Amino acid sequence: MSAKLNKLCETLKAVFGERIAEISVGHGEVTAVVDASEYLAVARELRDHADLHFEQLLDISGVDYSTYSGWTGKRYAVACHLISLVHNVRLRLKTFVVDDAFPVVPSLTGIWSSANWHEREAFDMFGVLFEGHDDLRRILTDYGFVGHPFRKDFPISGYVEMRYDPAQRRVVYQPVTIEPREVTPRIVRENSYGDVGNG
Repeated sequence: MSAKLNKLCETLKAVFGERIAEISVGHGEVTAVVDASEYLAVARELRDHADLHFEQLLDISGVDYSTYSGWTGKRYAVACHLISLVHNVRLRLKTFVVDDAFPVVPSLTGIWSSANWHEREAFDMFGVLFEGHDDLRRILTDYGFVGHPFRKDFPISGYVEMRYDPAQRRVVYQPVTIEPREVTPRIVRENSYGDVGNG
């Protein structure tokens, strides 16, 4: 671990103590996991504390752990990526939702305005509700779309499709016209892959 990442981990432990449930370093990045009840307060202090000063939120994403091998924890998490330009360091802040049936976490739009678009995307794709977001609506899927595409329980194909009908001059829904097919994985045989030959 680099000296910069080690210093960030020590600063996080000193500032937050037990409020951070877990700090880990992987692939050159620091991840801090907090309880949903601490998420908003920790985020605000990450921005305002002089030793941290994470003034920019780069991204927010939902995560569905339902098919992770050996995973026994909560199903949904929200991860946000922060950067401190003053200290030239990045941080991933992650929290798990309390109720998998109704995933809700506080909105960070009051702390970083850039959270607006990213939270709408996480809501649309994963179904995570951001409490306090003043314009939480779909951003990528159709308003009549049922479900959230990045959840691991989403069906591979649906029963209806939509298209624009020029005669009716509107979008219409109709039964799916694509025949179902079995997806066969491609097999790569490694024993002779890359050989240039003997001659």
